[in-house]
Amino acid sequence: MPGRYFDEWQIGDQVAHAITRTVTETDNILISTLTHNPQPMHLDAEAAEASEFGRILVNSCFTFSLTVGISVADTTLGTLIANLGFDEVKFPKPVFYGDTLRIESEVVALRESGSRPNAGIVTWEHRALNQRDEVVCTMKRTALLLKTP
Repeated sequence: MPGRYFDEWQIGDQVAHAITRTVTETDNILISTLTHNPQPMHLDAEAAEASEFGRILVNSCFTFSLTVGISVADTTLGTLIANLGFDEVKFPKPVFYGDTLRIESEVVALRESGSRPNAGIVTWEHRALNQRDEVVCTMKRTALLLKTP
């Protein structure tokens, strides 16, 4: 079990997640069609080419989900009771086909659960960076984790 229990985290702990991912056209088409998102910037090469970006933008829902997904193995796998929320989600730079993303996480808050003596609440700031070290996504994720048994 790679995830950590609540009491194994400290504010300021940082994780540079080992998994990286190159984003593909298939990723973008799947997330856009699965979520019924008809935005031409994600699916229409002609419309995207006429935009200020000059090419198709990867759907931000994919970027968000990949950021969370890559973080799970090192943060909550096997210790999660529930994700409680996501805050301050931002996309400061676009993601394009062929970009390779890496994820970093930092603990920004910890507190004991008021209703569950066997659990605590951890908040991470997750950051996704592309191959040029540009930040393409940031968010705060709050989760209810088990304490060490």
